[in-house]
Amino acid sequence: MAEKLHVVRNQKDTVFRMLFREKKELLELYNALNDSAYNSPEDLTICTLENAIYMNFKNDISFLLDSEMNLYEHQGSYNPNMPLRDLVYIAKQLEKYTRDETIYSSTLVKIPVPRFVVFYNGTDGQPERQILRLSDAFEKETAEPELELKVLMLNINFGHNKELMDKCRTLREYSQYVDRVRKYAKRMRIEEAVERAVTECTREGILADFLSSQRAEVIAVSIFEYNEEEEMRKIRASEYKNGKEDGIAQGIKQGIEQGIEQGIEQGMVETCKELGVSFEQTVARLKLRLGISEQEAQEKVRHYW
Repeated sequence: MAEKLHVVRNQKDTVFRMLFREKKELLELYNALNDSAYNSPEDLTICTLENAIYMNFKNDISFLLDSEMNLYEHQGSYNPNMPLRDLVYIAKQLEKYTRDETIYSSTLVKIPVPRFVVFYNGTDGQPERQILRLSDAFEKETAEPELELKVLMLNINFGHNKELMDKCRTLREYSQYVDRVRKYAKRMRIEEAVERAVTECTREGILADFLSSQRAEVIAVSIFEYNEEEEMRKIRASEYKNGKEDGIAQGIKQGIEQGIEQGIEQGMVETCKELGVSFEQTVARLKLRLGISEQEAQEKVRHYW
């Protein structure tokens, strides 16, 4: 029997994690990502931290292969803080990895190469692939950050990253299954949508073995995932609405300001536009508020106008 990954205790499961618990499927995904051809699942060493809710920073799947420590995370919503989260997690991982070594000696302690990947399938539009950088979170911009961590974020929604999907059947069929659930959920109750998607995919050979052998658990987890996504969407919509209203109120008093997720620059421009402030006046206010040049202000206003 194939070895299964340790499931973090008290951590809510997802269909993605359920699929890639098996070393065989995990190796298939790794090979697709890295254009490699490893054929022995036993070459993988699972290193997901046990009971790893460290300062509320969890990780879905961690494993060692060919002197690389791979941290894979599935995200149903965009999270720009993944580099920071991975920094906290990898520090804990490396502490565990080097516990039998002394880092105070004159001998260099070797560590595996860290690799960070996020598999995104939220409903907010995101590019095929992008790099999230820890330095983007620095309060002060620096040309050459002395500490950097890069996370590759891949959009795995159906129809995206075709080359990767062609190399990894499991990932491709997972994206097809999620797409069916969402499509049916638009016109029926989520429970009915999931039941229909599971039944159809099983019949059509999409994740057939997985869905038939774990049907009940997959249905329960899929319903939870969908409801969680909907709740997060409502929260973000509420935050946007409240931020926009606050921004307009502040705009009346101060001219420009809108504290919403899309950023102060966009908030300022949109608020000015809603209040009937001209393009030129908005440029002047943005220039004054942010302390930037006329050209920079024009470019920012033109981008959001």
